[in-house]
Amino acid sequence: MFDATLREIWSALDGPPALAAGVRATAQGALPSVFAVTDLAAASIAAAGLAVAEYRQAAGDAAREVVVDRRLASFWFQSSLRPQGWTPPPLWDPLAGDYPTRDGWIRLHTNAPQHRAAALAALGCAEDRAAADAAVKSWRADDLETAVVAAGGCAAAMRPADAWRAHPQGLAANAEPLMATQTTGAGRARGPARPDRPLEGLRVLDCTRILAGPVATRFLAAYGADVLRIDPPGWEEPSAAPEVALGKRCARLDLKTADGLARFGALMAQADVFVHGYRADALERLGLGAAARQALRPGLIDVSLDAYGWRGPWRDRRGFDSLVQMSCGIAEAGMVAARTGRPHPLPAQALDHATGYLMAAAAVRALTRRLRTGEGTIAHASLARTASLLMARRVENGLAASLARETDDDLAPAVEANGRGPARRLKPPLAIDGAPMRWALPAPLLGSSPPEW
Repeated sequence: MFDATLREIWSALDGPPALAAGVRATAQGALPSVFAVTDLAAASIAAAGLAVAEYRQAAGDAAREVVVDRRLASFWFQSSLRPQGWTPPPLWDPLAGDYPTRDGWIRLHTNAPQHRAAALAALGCAEDRAAADAAVKSWRADDLETAVVAAGGCAAAMRPADAWRAHPQGLAANAEPLMATQTTGAGRARGPARPDRPLEGLRVLDCTRILAGPVATRFLAAYGADVLRIDPPGWEEPSAAPEVALGKRCARLDLKTADGLARFGALMAQADVFVHGYRADALERLGLGAAARQALRPGLIDVSLDAYGWRGPWRDRRGFDSLVQMSCGIAEAGMVAARTGRPHPLPAQALDHATGYLMAAAAVRALTRRLRTGEGTIAHASLARTASLLMARRVENGLAASLARETDDDLAPAVEANGRGPARRLKPPLAIDGAPMRWALPAPLLGSSPPEW
C-alpha cells in the first residue's frame, strides 16, 4: 500500500505526479495493526523528502532519488530517542487512560494540570485512579465526554467507525481535503542556501505542542532551517521535548501580555514559515488572525493543525491523537480485531506523526511555490482527516505483522548531549542523494534560548 498512499498524499499536496516515481522504499515487515501504519509512516516521511528534493530542483539542482526505510520509519513513529543512563518521565499522567462507562468506554487525557482538574471537576471525585474508575462507571460515555469538555478538559468516548462517519463532526472532517491550501499575496522569497542544507537560512516560527507540529518542525530543522519554538511561561513537556525539540532553539513568551505579543509579532515579521497548533479561534482572539499574519509578513507560509477538523461543531475542541483514535473508530476496530474487550489503539501515535510530516511537506512545497511565484501559502491539516486516510487502508491479519527487532546498528554512533541527559538517536529514516538528514543542535530544554532570531 506504500505506493498508493504516497500518491494520495502527494496529490493532496498538489505535487507534480511524475516526481513520485523517484521514490524508493526499502525494508520489509510492518507494525502490528489492523491498519497500514507502516505504509503511512513511510509514505508521509517520503512525501516530505520528495518536497525537499523538489525544492532543490526549483533552484537548479538535478533530480535526486528519495529513499525511505520502512522499518526505520516505523520506529521513528514510536520514538527516535534512546537515553543513555537516564530514564525519561512517564508518557502519561496517572489518571490518563481508558475507562469503562455504563455503556462503553471513554478516554481521559489529563497530562496537563488544567485538563486533569477539569476531568476531576466533571467526575466530582478525588485525584485517584480507583476513585476516578468508580466515578466513570456511573456515566454514559457521551454524557461524560460532554461534561469534561464543558469543564475545559479533554476526553473522547469510543465510537465505531460507522457512528463517526454519521456524526456531524465526522461528516465535516471527512469532507475536508487531506491538506487544504490557498495562496496569498507575494512577499520576499529565499532559495536553497546550498544543496546539502537546502533549508539553511530559512526562519521557522514554531508554536506547536505535543506532537504533530513539533514533528513537522523537527523535519524542517533536519535540512537546515532555523527553528525557533515559542512556549508560554511554565509550559513543560518532560517526556516529549527530548524527542521532538531536536535541532531547535526553544524560548518563552507570554502572548497574554502586551510586551509578549509585540515581541511575537516582531518575530513573525521576520519569519519565512509559521507552524502552529492553536485551536481554530485562538490567534484571532489575540488579534493575529490569518489576514493580520500576512500583513505582518507578506508571503508568509502559514501551516496549522487542528485535531478534529476545520469545520463542524468540534472545530474548536481540544484534541490529541489518542482521543481522535477513540472518536473516529480506530480504537474500536482494534478492539474487535484483537478481541481484548477494551480499546486497542495504534502501535504508535501515528496520526500525530503522519500529520507532522504532511505539514512539513506542505511547508516545503509552499517554499517551492514562493520561489517560483513569490506567493505565500496558508495550509491546514487535521488529525481527524489523517485518520480517514489511514482507515481506508485495512490490513487483513495485520496484528500478526512484525518488523525485525531493533539492533545497535540501527542507532547513529554519536551520543547527543540532550537537555535531559546523553542519548543516542535512531539513524534517519530518509535519504536524499546529496542532502543528508541531520540536526545541527541537540534537543534543548524548553525556554533555554532568548526569543530572538
